[in-house]
Amino acid sequence: KLKVHVEGPDSTPASVSDRIRSIWLSLCAGTSEIKSRAVVKYSAAPPPTSYALLQEKTDLKLPPANWLRENPQLGTAGTTILGSSSKSKPFSSFGMAYDFIDCIGDDVDVVSDSENIKKLLKIPYSKSHVSMAVHRVGRTLLLDDLDIQELFMRSSQTGDWTWLKEFYQRLIDQKWQRKKKSKEHWYQKAILSKFLYYSINGDGAAEPVSDNLDEGEEENGAEEFNTSWPTAFTSASSDAEEADAPKQESIDSQFALGQVTSVPKEQNLPMLFNEGENSQGLRNDFVRNIMWTFEDIHMLVGSNMPIFGGGRYPAVSLRLRDNNKPINILTGMDYWLDNLMCNVPELVMCFHVNGIVQKYEMIKTEDIPHLENSTFSTRVVKDIAQNVLSFLKSNCTKEGHTYWLFKASGSDIVKLYDLTTLCEEAEEEKCQNPFTLPVAVLLYKVASNLMLKVRQNRKHYGTVRTLLLNCVRLLDEERHPQIIASAHYMLSELFQLDEPPQEDGGESLREEEEELTEDSDENSYSSQDDSKAVAVIRSVGELSVPEKYKSTHQIRPSCAFPVSHDKEEKCRHVLSYVLKGLKAVDGTIKKESDLPAADPNTPIPLKYEDRSAIGACAAETGISLLLERVGPLQMDKKYPTRSGMSPGSWQHRMKLQLFLKASKAYYVLSDAATNLLKYGRALRYIKLSLQSYDAYCSVSGTLHPQVLQFHSQCLSLCGDIQLMLAQNANNRAAYLEEYSYQTKEDQEILHSLHRESSCQAFNMATDLATDPEYTLFVSNKCYEAAYELLDSEALKDHSPDQLTQVLKRLGNIRNEMGVYYMNQSAAMQTEKEVKKSVSVAEQEMWKKSFAFFEKGMKDFEAIGDRTNTALLLCNTGRLMRICAQAHCAMSADQNRGEFSPEEALYYNKAIDYYLRAMRSLESRESHTAVWDSVNWELSTTYFTLATLLQDYAPLSRKAQEQIEREVTEAMMKSLKYCDLQTESARQPLYQYRAATIHHRLASMYHSCFRNQVGDEHLRKQHRSLAELHYSKAVCLFLSLKDAPCELLRTLLERVAFAEFTMAGQSSSAAKLKSLTGAIEIMTETRHAFQMIHNELLEEVSLRSPDVASGPTSGLNLQEVMKLIGVFEPSFSFLLLQLIKLMTTMKRKPSNKDEEVLKTYKNVYSKLLRAEKNAPLLSRVKLHMELLQQLTAETGSDDTGARS
Repeated sequence: KLKVHVEGPDSTPASVSDRIRSIWLSLCAGTSEIKSRAVVKYSAAPPPTSYALLQEKTDLKLPPANWLRENPQLGTAGTTILGSSSKSKPFSSFGMAYDFIDCIGDDVDVVSDSENIKKLLKIPYSKSHVSMAVHRVGRTLLLDDLDIQELFMRSSQTGDWTWLKEFYQRLIDQKWQRKKKSKEHWYQKAILSKFLYYSINGDGAAEPVSDNLDEGEEENGAEEFNTSWPTAFTSASSDAEEADAPKQESIDSQFALGQVTSVPKEQNLPMLFNEGENSQGLRNDFVRNIMWTFEDIHMLVGSNMPIFGGGRYPAVSLRLRDNNKPINILTGMDYWLDNLMCNVPELVMCFHVNGIVQKYEMIKTEDIPHLENSTFSTRVVKDIAQNVLSFLKSNCTKEGHTYWLFKASGSDIVKLYDLTTLCEEAEEEKCQNPFTLPVAVLLYKVASNLMLKVRQNRKHYGTVRTLLLNCVRLLDEERHPQIIASAHYMLSELFQLDEPPQEDGGESLREEEEELTEDSDENSYSSQDDSKAVAVIRSVGELSVPEKYKSTHQIRPSCAFPVSHDKEEKCRHVLSYVLKGLKAVDGTIKKESDLPAADPNTPIPLKYEDRSAIGACAAETGISLLLERVGPLQMDKKYPTRSGMSPGSWQHRMKLQLFLKASKAYYVLSDAATNLLKYGRALRYIKLSLQSYDAYCSVSGTLHPQVLQFHSQCLSLCGDIQLMLAQNANNRAAYLEEYSYQTKEDQEILHSLHRESSCQAFNMATDLATDPEYTLFVSNKCYEAAYELLDSEALKDHSPDQLTQVLKRLGNIRNEMGVYYMNQSAAMQTEKEVKKSVSVAEQEMWKKSFAFFEKGMKDFEAIGDRTNTALLLCNTGRLMRICAQAHCAMSADQNRGEFSPEEALYYNKAIDYYLRAMRSLESRESHTAVWDSVNWELSTTYFTLATLLQDYAPLSRKAQEQIEREVTEAMMKSLKYCDLQTESARQPLYQYRAATIHHRLASMYHSCFRNQVGDEHLRKQHRSLAELHYSKAVCLFLSLKDAPCELLRTLLERVAFAEFTMAGQSSSAAKLKSLTGAIEIMTETRHAFQMIHNELLEEVSLRSPDVASGPTSGLNLQEVMKLIGVFEPSFSFLLLQLIKLMTTMKRKPSNKDEEVLKTYKNVYSKLLRAEKNAPLLSRVKLHMELLQQLTAETGSDDTGARS
């Protein structure tokens, strides 16, 4: 058997003679009126050998010695399928279509036996009846001979087609009876058969044709070839089927890990379509298949015409003619079309009289239309072909329907019926159409073939979907569950769940819907005379009129592919197909008794469990069990599954695919719900996804790395959802409602999953818990499981990006848990009514928190994530500060004790962690926000440490000087990290802190200066430092504009410092200078009073009769009153001292001095006369006026303090 493809670059022709013949005919056709090109796609015949030239007077009535022996030259069935006498089989076009599935649906217009093509093209010239079945697959029409008489003979025996028989008798032929073949018919058939056997060179044949060429060697070669040929030839069709099988396997391996058979393997097609003898029609029994292009019509044609070699040309066809009967048009057309289809350039005619050979005559193919008595126009034949094709394409529009093209014997009217519709209208319950299954399988095969191209070209989506839906519509689920399940799986595969949304708005998904051109009135197909006919050709003569029937040759898709950008809608489509596929598979598994009884209408409750160590262990055990099933492909399970499926069966393979697809669809739904912040719904979907995956694992013997990778994604998403639920615990009621809701579809899928698995493996991970701590714990476990999978040997190098993502999530959840336990310990501190030693529970919380922070840091360090490492170090620093706060010593009367060494230890640890965080970030540019946050925390920690050391000095353990040194060091370090230059939200806070630090340092040096006795150098140093820090503090508080109390306190302390300095002076001049300096400092308090005044006014304006609220400003009135209480005596004391000193001066005062003294006295007088119980606002206003008066007089306009 030779399979020849002469279209691709790597293909080789069946023989040299085939190639020469093809070239010759192309040249020959080019010179004639019509264009014809034929390419042999497949040939089961040996290269043509020369025919035997019979001697004159040879009696063809006598059988030759080799008669009816199988011979490759004549085909498998000898003479019964030869030439015009062959009998077309009812499914012959399907056999060809299965073999050349690539051509079906798009490239080819017609697939048929050459006999049917000839019959159609001869319609206008012939009176004989025409009866053909027409099927449409995409843009391809399949034509098959429909022998009504044989059909009705069977109908009378089986009762299958009685509806069609009644219809036929009622509308077409009231007196139907089977017509018997005449004796003449059988006589002609017999002598043709004997003639062809005589013509074979070889056993029992006559002498070979003599020619100039040396034919002897050729014959010997042919005979040697012939001896081994029959064996190979008999297995031709089975080879074709076997060759087709691997092709189908590869189709499905493209879109799933397991293998789903596209065409049933357990029942071969001939068995599957067992319709008696007709089942053989599904095999491609033609000697050769030819791609014939006639004008613009592309046809895949099956031919059994014997072709011989010899003579001037590489190929000839042999014909036997009765010398007494002239050749008519029908015979001439027969010969011409046969030769065109098979690329045969010459015809050899043998004439006989009553079976006695008379003579031979050679005729060129292009001369056949011009023979005497059989002249016909090739142009008209071309018009007939185009009209017939247009008529069929315009009317056979429904894919999967069986159309019947019928012309009664002697009639001029051609009618087209839709048998599928007639069958549906029939009253019988079960009307069987024998074409249904072959059509469905063909639709399925074409769809499977197109699925390979879908990924490259999205325009095929709609076509594939239409093919599969039509396939499913034709089949009965009980009889053909495998095809139905496979079709539904492929339909689910059409929806690519992981692809990004289309930028072009998804238009590329939609099939082009070509407009079918409306035919004009004169070309309309009248059906008035027969209401049951889809279309009617009123007269066969119309077919000869050029372009009488027009068609765009396009098919409008019966259902365009649904374009959806909504992921949820896509997933719902997928799940509906998965469910239908599962139902088809489940229907074939009969072992119902072993299953727990389940009602699909009863929802399966989704319970949640409280935290338990058992749950955690279960999760870890589950992961380790999964990992055991990874690695090199192990032997699949040998024992049946829970539902009774045997491993390796089609049900088993199909369920694997469907379970995995369901799991992926639910995963995408869960991801979409997470993005919409619907965490209850997201948890429900991820639960269903993991349940589907659990069922997949129960059925699957081995787990492919890609499947495990997907599983780690599921676990990671589950971890995300649980984390979100923990963070949004307040909405738990709404989430519980979302979580508990179930659609009927989800319930049914779940029941199907329960047939194979208990689906309990991932319950812990997907339960909706009440306790946030448990939810965080579950989230952590999910991420750990995902990491374990990705870090296992099976996936180590498969997905580094995914591993990075999971480590990032793992670091994040550990940070969350660390923060959770840290907050718990902080809450315990605030709840304690009486401060006592640190409780065991607090220490446990610290340990847990610290352990999680440490683990999280390792995760982030593993992926080189410096920013998050810094954040975790920052959080650990905060934990250390909480520990320090817990260790604060309390005295017996519940007052704060001295600063303890434990506090110092933990604060210093906190500082270490913050400094490590700074080192991790390297610079502010690496991550501004995190850098600023760490910087602030570090400054705060130093400041807190210094403040506690200063306020609660551990004098029992350390010397005053040492404490002062430590305080100064900590304060200066805090100041170092106060970022006063960068504009940010924290800038005012930094300014306030810097001002406070300077104020505290100034106060400390002031105190040292007061208390220091003896060392004059040290006293001077303390004095200058106090002056420096006071001036800086005043500048910063002034720039803040919202810290009047702090500014006032600092200035008053500075005045006190000046007073103390004056106390040690003896000379009047020095004292006067000190007092004048002090009064200048005092005048600067007007800025503070101005701010206080403004805030008091604002408070008065905001307070209305309706609002009975307290002060709305941030002003502390108690503090203001206290400071004014200090200010007034201090101010009056300074004025009094100045007045005294200036009046007792020995030197004569200048005019200016007298003016100043007068002002001092005036101010002092007003101050003394001021009403002590006056409202605060009045007192502040008075102070402002007095200070302003002094400022104008003394000329102290500078807003800064003098150092």
